[in-house]
Amino acid sequence: MRWAVFCCVLVPVVLLVYGTSLGGAAGTALGLAAVTAACRVLLRRSERGLRTELRDGLRDGRHSRS
Repeated sequence: MRWAVFCCVLVPVVLLVYGTSLGGAAGTALGLAAVTAACRVLLRRSERGLRTELRDGLRDGRHSRS
């Protein structure tokens, strides 16, 4: 997650250095932050589902899905 925050800050700074407008850099930062947040939510949801599936599989005596 630290890399995502770093990139969300670094990319707009680089855009400003190379002459992009402040509004364009801010829009890019907001877009990157939104994508990062969505990915984080999806990752947590899939990890939670995997833990549940593993727990239920061990309880039922199954080790993998067929």
